[in-house]
Amino acid sequence: MTSRTTSRPPAVTYKQHFRAILVLGMPLVGSSLAQYLINLTDTVMLGWYDVTSLAAAVLATTFWFITFILGAGFANAVMPMVAAAAAEGDEVRARRVTRMGLWLSILYTCVALIPLLYGEAIFLAIGQDPEVSALAGDYLTIAAWGLIPAMAAQALRSFLSALEKTKVILWITLISLVLNAIINYALIFGNWGAPEMGIRGAATASVMMNVLAMLAIGVYIQIALPEYRLYQRWWKSDGQIMGQVARIGLPIGLTSLAEGSLFSASAVLVGWIGPLELAAHGIAIQLASMTFMFHLGMSQAATIRAGTALGRRDELALRRGGITAIMVSLTFAAVTVAVFLSFPEVLVSAFIDPTEPARDGLIVVGVGLLAMAALFQLVDAAQVMALGLLRGVQDTAVPFGMAVISYWVVGMPSSYLLGFAFGFGAVGVWLGLVVGLSVASLLLMVRFWGHSVRISLKHG
Repeated sequence: MTSRTTSRPPAVTYKQHFRAILVLGMPLVGSSLAQYLINLTDTVMLGWYDVTSLAAAVLATTFWFITFILGAGFANAVMPMVAAAAAEGDEVRARRVTRMGLWLSILYTCVALIPLLYGEAIFLAIGQDPEVSALAGDYLTIAAWGLIPAMAAQALRSFLSALEKTKVILWITLISLVLNAIINYALIFGNWGAPEMGIRGAATASVMMNVLAMLAIGVYIQIALPEYRLYQRWWKSDGQIMGQVARIGLPIGLTSLAEGSLFSASAVLVGWIGPLELAAHGIAIQLASMTFMFHLGMSQAATIRAGTALGRRDELALRRGGITAIMVSLTFAAVTVAVFLSFPEVLVSAFIDPTEPARDGLIVVGVGLLAMAALFQLVDAAQVMALGLLRGVQDTAVPFGMAVISYWVVGMPSSYLLGFAFGFGAVGVWLGLVVGLSVASLLLMVRFWGHSVRISLKHG
């Protein structure tokens, strides 16, 4: 075990923070965008294959993703904890934290596999179409087994990210994007002598990519970071560290679940209004999701920088780094707002077939939703950056409560009231989301700047 470093480092300027956050964050942004494109590739290819298979895949992958983000909280807790340990020069603690993050992720998966393997029965129970439910169940019967390597890969990504080894994560994700498209093309359609497996082919490709990503990251760690001896006595439990990872990780997973389910519920509300509005909602969500990948990557970079400052007990670096990360994210959000408001028809029409009879109506509704998405950018950026900084100082339980109140006590009722009681339709549903995220950004920012900076460094 190396000795801990407690001496105060020289002050880092805002310019140095700006450069550091971009160098660290841009590969994470690229990785998030590449992962988004992997999911988009699956959707597009299944849409080419069969509409029923596409519907089943949307249903199944939504269930899989909700299961994943809940358990990924344990893997994501590894990031701030390892960043702090590395800043202290404590390689042993970094190894112990990562190992227990892997343990908790895999233990969670063993439980989560059960409902995934009974997907068809669950979908039938909630009133889904029998044919769609059967295909979705077929998908999950295969894809469920990819949850184990996906969780392990997420924990290992967090370990690498905490040590600021983000470029390799980007390259592995980009290679996965290309390979996923190739394997999908072969297995879904039966090309190049492969069997035509349809939706089962997409599920098989997903499992293969999760396994390959886990192995690639694991081998890289063994070769590039042998000093951490990450796999040394991996079977040895560590109750104290496991408890700390669980205490930080469970609220992270629950917060992600609360936010993810908010957007799923908003789709249900818009679906009650009509199919045209739901289609326009889907287009606006796609555009907002693409730009959100920037903020997600920068939020992860903010988590790492805050964790490093915590490990060094450097309040000035924590404050300056936090301000810099927030300004970078809000600047990008401002550019996005300008684009969304300046070219809404161009952006929306790019998703619509020129021969579509409902094209004009879709564009009208989509332009209105894109205006709400512009407002959405600023507050969503602020709240995800605040969450990233709070995770960096290992403050996750109270922020979880704030997020739930903002999303579900304020946001969802506002969406319902504005959409239906006040008659604003789909635009009202989106405006309600803006209200909820605005409350979240305010509460979480106050929590970080008014409480967590001081308390975390005092007791960290």
